[in-house]
Amino acid sequence: MKMNKKIRIAQFGLGPIGIACLSLLSRKNRFEVVGGIDIREALVGHSLNDVVGSSSFGSAQIYESFEALAHETPVDAVLHTVGSRANTSLEQMKPMIEAGCAIVSSCEELLFPALRAPEETALADTHCHKTGGRILGTGVNPGFVLDVLPICLTGICADVRAVYGERVVDASTRRQPLQKKVGSGLPPEAFIELEKKGLAGHAGFHESLMLIAHALGWTVGPISDSIEAVVASEQIETDHFTIEVGQTAGLHQIVHASSPEGHEIHLDLKMYQGAKDPHDYLRLDSEPPIEATVHGGIAGDLATVAALVNALPRLMQADPGVRLMTELSLPKCVV
Repeated sequence: MKMNKKIRIAQFGLGPIGIACLSLLSRKNRFEVVGGIDIREALVGHSLNDVVGSSSFGSAQIYESFEALAHETPVDAVLHTVGSRANTSLEQMKPMIEAGCAIVSSCEELLFPALRAPEETALADTHCHKTGGRILGTGVNPGFVLDVLPICLTGICADVRAVYGERVVDASTRRQPLQKKVGSGLPPEAFIELEKKGLAGHAGFHESLMLIAHALGWTVGPISDSIEAVVASEQIETDHFTIEVGQTAGLHQIVHASSPEGHEIHLDLKMYQGAKDPHDYLRLDSEPPIEATVHGGIAGDLATVAALVNALPRLMQADPGVRLMTELSLPKCVV
């Protein structure tokens, strides 16, 4: 595609992140939004302008499926912002792949999809090579802070023996679905039961670890994963929840793996309502040794949206297939 041609984008999923993606796309010169896709009947047929509260999208409407939208207008790329499971997302993407689209997704497991959906990933990759389609999973966490950023830091190292990453997030500053996913307001034992069923907790943590290992050529495993509820010691009020003393305010999760050669990856996430001293911290046991801290931490929701939008032009320049963040050119802001 010529760089001076606008990229024709469809937005798949009109939840908080999807709406925020559309708002950011309206500010960028590189893109033309041709429509939205959502399964909610109350939205289908409506103007994107009405849903987003904008006048930037012309006659673009909301459709019940990608096929319905693509029947009306050509689509170059799709922003996919629904779900966390790789196998489900790859199934949703089949008609987009068939159309040869570039698909950037916030699905956490698509950061390293072969970990949990190896067969589906291989099939999607083969299909992409036939049609010219491309798939990428990215975001902030996973997608940057605890995986891509430490990988970039290793680029100035003569040797790396271990990677440690720590992220502390005040969940009260985040969107309602995330506050719910960290267990806000639940009894601690109920949160742990939901987490065991895959219905709560932080998705994509294992994928972050595996992307680091893959980039550094380390064979690691098995991955140990511990998670516990952070219990509120005082009442917490947010825009979405009232959390009483003794209820779950969020989570503390740790993943760790090592290689037979002694390489180690250790990632630590604290995400709860009212967390003190939010920050992102990285430490490499390396030559030279490296420590880096982002004081206040990287604001997840806006940064996630920016990561998705900024990845699109780079994905379209990559080879067809199911791609990893480490296979694209360096992340940068798109005008």
